[in-house]
Amino acid sequence: MIRKNDPSGDSRLGPSTSGNSGRTSCSGEELGQAVESSTTWLESHIEFVNSLNVYPVPDGDTGTNMYLTMQAALREVSTVTDTSVGAVAHAIAHGALMGARGNSGVILSQIWRGIAKRLDSRSHLTAKDWAQALLDGAATAYKGVMRPVEGTILTVVREAADAAARAETESSDLIYVTDCALQQALTTLQRTPDLLPVLKEAGVVDAGGQGLCFILEGFLHYFRGEQPAVVSSRRTASRVVQENVAGGQYGYDIQFLISGQDLPIDEIRNTIMSMGDSVLVVGDPSLIKVHVHSDNPGQVMTYATSQGTLRDIVLENMQEQYQQFITKQDPKPPQIARPLSDISIIAVVNGDGLRRVFESLGAGAIVAGGQTMNPSTKELIEAVSSLPTSQAIILPNNPNVILTAQQAQHVSTKHIAVVPTKTIPQGISALLAFNYQADLKSNADLMERACAQIQTIEVTSAVRSVQINGMQIREGQFIGLLNGDLVEASNDIVQVTQAMLQRLDMSWYEIITVYWGADVAEPQAQELVSWIKRRYPDKEAELVEGKQPYYHYIISVE
Repeated sequence: MIRKNDPSGDSRLGPSTSGNSGRTSCSGEELGQAVESSTTWLESHIEFVNSLNVYPVPDGDTGTNMYLTMQAALREVSTVTDTSVGAVAHAIAHGALMGARGNSGVILSQIWRGIAKRLDSRSHLTAKDWAQALLDGAATAYKGVMRPVEGTILTVVREAADAAARAETESSDLIYVTDCALQQALTTLQRTPDLLPVLKEAGVVDAGGQGLCFILEGFLHYFRGEQPAVVSSRRTASRVVQENVAGGQYGYDIQFLISGQDLPIDEIRNTIMSMGDSVLVVGDPSLIKVHVHSDNPGQVMTYATSQGTLRDIVLENMQEQYQQFITKQDPKPPQIARPLSDISIIAVVNGDGLRRVFESLGAGAIVAGGQTMNPSTKELIEAVSSLPTSQAIILPNNPNVILTAQQAQHVSTKHIAVVPTKTIPQGISALLAFNYQADLKSNADLMERACAQIQTIEVTSAVRSVQINGMQIREGQFIGLLNGDLVEASNDIVQVTQAMLQRLDMSWYEIITVYWGADVAEPQAQELVSWIKRRYPDKEAELVEGKQPYYHYIISVE
């Protein structure tokens, strides 16, 4: 029988007493319900997790990717007839694998893979099983990443699993073990900026680690007999549980910086926590970054102004954001073209113009995806399966799609090579290097060497204010990235784009190709290319309509 707790109780008051045995086991059906609870809880915090992206570029979709991965796992559970814990865990792992999107989704699927392996043949889940499964989940996730980085979701899951293992020796209560894992996950999450300096500079904790905390808390809510959609509780340090908004609607997303002298950061954090949810208060005594969800932004702002000077204020209606997110979840089916050799090429591309470029260069299938829309493992496998060849090469064209492509490589029955292209220009360069007479490995090597010679410039707009790479960037400013590194910011798009080009020693390069996006007028793009031709008269400059969303310009220099 599930122990019923007061839904308004404080889940952050500390773990259950080790002597209590509120729940000693969990059936397979209940494990599925716990996954549903954690998915629901994560869903209500998607935008908060997304907001923790280090760079203010429009691809901060960690929360979205983790939610869609969990949702895919949940769908797979609904097809299972065997209600043993082992069978349900394997369904969760398989669903998460096939639905994995982005690096965070792939790592999450690996955690579930390790958990399922430990729970194989188990009829019920005990506290000891759960602790050992979390340990195996963490170990599997580390093995699944070529170069594990501390200060990420990997650190959070490892230390949470270690805490669960210690707790299991003290109590057989699933609630106690899960709460200990969650408490440690939250503590570790607060340390991620100390482990990863780029997080500290941006004033955020790790987004994937934050998403994992929400998932663990969803489990805790279920084991305690609480309903995640209506639970209200306080949270320390990085966040508070999202409270119900009148009428079932979302409230306001409020962000700002407080500057001053000897700012009492702990006092400010505690006060802000009492005013809303999804709280992030980080910084130092001279500058504090605040993020909070609240129904009463006036109260929050009035208090903040009493503490110091406010700047970089962002106030957004979360219900409108949520509706926009829902309308986005309608992925287009991959476009199929006939391959020209016994090796098919699948490219991940976003934008009608870019799609036509890749198709003209011989891509056999185009999977819609890129910034804010990472394809799943299943979508990539379906694209590979739709083509008549037994071999394929996948071009991810985005750093957040590479791990997913590698997952597809391991799962598919066809022979697949992944050329780890991180940008559209790299993908195009790789395609141009494809040799129709060469074998799969030779082609993959040729293509990888070719894309390494490309310099990629991307110009977009900052989606939030942030201090990063020594720059103070304001929301809405134009920003420039060189090979993925944010290096320029300005209120003038022409100034940013020209500055990006001038960063390169053009004596090493011959061709400059400008792909103009959906938000740029053609005359504006033509003016840029005219400037390039005047500035670099010995270079070949070309203008191509990319129609890519979010990125005003993608420029290839080779």
